[in-house]
Amino acid sequence: MLKAKVILVTGGAGLLGRSFIEAILDNHGTAVIADVNQEAGLALKEELSKKYPGKRVAALPLDICSLESVGDLIRGTSSRYGRIDAVVNNAYPRNERYGAELEQVTLADFNQNVALHLGGYFQVMQQFSMFFRKQGFGNVVNIASVYGIIAPRFEIYRKAGFTMPVEYAAIKAAVIHLTRYFATYYKGSNIRFNCISPGGVFNDHNEEFREAYSRYALNKGMIEDSDLNGALVFLLSDGSSCINGYNLVVDDGFSL
Repeated sequence: MLKAKVILVTGGAGLLGRSFIEAILDNHGTAVIADVNQEAGLALKEELSKKYPGKRVAALPLDICSLESVGDLIRGTSSRYGRIDAVVNNAYPRNERYGAELEQVTLADFNQNVALHLGGYFQVMQQFSMFFRKQGFGNVVNIASVYGIIAPRFEIYRKAGFTMPVEYAAIKAAVIHLTRYFATYYKGSNIRFNCISPGGVFNDHNEEFREAYSRYALNKGMIEDSDLNGALVFLLSDGSSCINGYNLVVDDGFSL
């Protein structure tokens, strides 16, 4: 479904990023691992080059909060491959105090985390959109969250001893609306903007948390990283050519 397409994934060396990169390669696309952790990105590239012999995968450094870094990524990728078909906005920058209870969050920390995450997403969208407009086509897929469309279910987290950060809820709701803003702003430019809102993705959570979470789901409970791949590949493919400004929820019914 992605044959001949060149697709970048920001945060490409992380949990979701790795799964997205493999899905792109499985569907015969060219995948670029764009990550602030260059060592992790290069290690993943070497691993996947062996797993997928003959397929194209690259690893390039990216700090989504640096205009220079985003520009270097665009220039480097377009120079290497002659085109860029899509970017998946998936990085997850945050400061060291991220995750505090609401009463403990300072305005400075709130602002910094919004600037890092939402600001970084905005910068990637802005810079790639300008490149795509000159190129004549392009596709942006943002990774949002169910907590961008529903209020947090705090009882799940309190029993497990942590919280759902207030910054995360604000950021992901904004990501969804930013997707719609860009889609309408670039009307007629042959650029698409969509987002995926995952439910809880399992990442070594303890059994108590998984059980509490799964009471709100309909069948599986917490989803696996690979459960997002079908939605991602669809939005990256020509099969979704008339889908623009849409938020695709993948959560096993958790948000119902």
